Amino acid sequence: MNVPFSNILFVDIETVPQHPSHDLLNEDWKALWNKKAEIILKNNAVDSPETIYERAGIYAEFGKIICVSCGLLQTNGSQKKIVLKSFSGDDEKQVLIDFSDMLARWTPGQQKYFCAHNGKEFDFPYLCRRFVINCLPLPPMLNIAGKKPWEVPHIDTLEMWKFGDYKSFTSLNLLAGVLGIKTPKDDIDGSMVADVYWKERNLPRIVHYCQKDVITVAQVYLRLLGETCIETENIEIK
Repeated sequence: MNVPFSNILFVDIETVPQHPSHDLLNEDWKALWNKKAEIILKNNAVDSPETIYERAGIYAEFGKIICVSCGLLQTNGSQKKIVLKSFSGDDEKQVLIDFSDMLARWTPGQQKYFCAHNGKEFDFPYLCRRFVINCLPLPPMLNIAGKKPWEVPHIDTLEMWKFGDYKSFTSLNLLAGVLGIKTPKDDIDGSMVADVYWKERNLPRIVHYCQKDVITVAQVYLRLLGETCIETENIEIK
């Protein structure tokens, strides 16, 4: 696939459970989560629906999106620059509206693409489900119903790394390490996002973490194509 760098939007999302703790769910939603937890906890006699509720954010039915970060590559000869923009907040519907409005301004013209790590399994379907749940129309780039596989404008760096092997999962951090991509050491990881959001109420910290993942996805994509990476001084946040 020969896609101009400027036609690719690198994307990452951060999600959390819809409530700070299991005991704040109403009875109907407790029953629904407990049923889901039975499947998750199969052959696990240690945990319970209450203790694993912190994982609810990875399921679109029980979580919500608090941040969508995007990165757009710009090239000038061999020099590459990435410009970052994030949409975040407690009001998920407004986050999605703002993200959709940006896409509407950016997509006209040539064919545009999303790129994310494990995006086809997580980020893209999660976004679609939360758009539907919030009674919002799907942006055309996410509305892939009826499209043939080669017509879907989604690039996945995990899929690229697999080279046709579908037996294993490689995390973004591991892939960056294997490819020799330097990533700034962070004070949080994905497993800590829910606590940082619900207990610390520190959304800017999460946005910063999300933006660094976008940068890493872009660097990985470039390395997989045999291109030089983006220098630190060429990272711009809007």
